Amino acid sequence: MSKNIAISDEVYRRLKREKGDKSFSELIEAKLDSGGQLADVTGHQILDPETYDEVSEEMERLSDGTLDRMTDETS
Repeated sequence: MSKNIAISDEVYRRLKREKGDKSFSELIEAKLDSGGQLADVTGHQILDPETYDEVSEEMERLSDGTLDRMTDETS
């Protein structure tokens, strides 16, 4: 049985480069079987926890500002 998953364009490009003549399932399975994590294949966890937290906070702050501006413009 197969399942569809959604991934970003960047993750797709990275997986495609890695897979060679293997299927995406084979690539992911091999990475997981070798003790790796899915994040090793998809490129997640590239930031240390402190930097991740800082970036997340900044993104949230910027998002709030954008929502505030959009609300102000439509009022």
